[in-house]
Amino acid sequence: MLKIGHRGAKGYATENTIASFQKAIELGVDMIELDVHLSKDGIPVVIHDETIDRTTHYSGFVNQFTAEFLQSIGVPTLRDVFDLVENRCAINIEIKVFVATKPVLEVLKNTKFPQEKIIISSFNWDVLNVCHSEGENISLGVLTELSIEEALTFAKKINAYSINPYFKLLNPENVKDIHQNGFKVFPWTVNNPDDITFVKSLKVDGIISDFPDRL
Repeated sequence: MLKIGHRGAKGYATENTIASFQKAIELGVDMIELDVHLSKDGIPVVIHDETIDRTTHYSGFVNQFTAEFLQSIGVPTLRDVFDLVENRCAINIEIKVFVATKPVLEVLKNTKFPQEKIIISSFNWDVLNVCHSEGENISLGVLTELSIEEALTFAKKINAYSINPYFKLLNPENVKDIHQNGFKVFPWTVNNPDDITFVKSLKVDGIISDFPDRL
């Protein structure tokens, strides 16, 4: 079972920062999960919200600022994270906005980071449709917080690698169904020790957690 650090090691460092990703690596993760928006100059940057208000000392929409400025206030580019991680763990890239899809694919085409260690996931399934049609050999993860059935149907359509559901949607039956259809199961965000024990009992393939050392 893979240990997947949510936004790095969100329980220990400011999410989606170089420090958070470094901490996750130090904790021995198999994979980090991160979020991508687009800067004013069209560069994929790593931040969860559409604004910089919550995780920096500044305010405004991410797409109002250049990548250089965002880097200066602690928001890394996707390339920065690739450079940090090198070959030490896999990366799950959650694309938050549709306009970031093709720029992310362009970064992937021009990086030495191993393609087999990258998963692209999104709640916006239009993003995954584009990745399926344009991104050769990229593993896709179908994010859902509503319906395992719908996610499974869509995963078949795009030949996805995994289904990444809200963990409370899972039960022994639907995990078995997902596996029988050939997909991995990577639930999020599992932090409570009792929840971790329960999700592990379902024989999932990996767990996304703010506290990857608890897994």
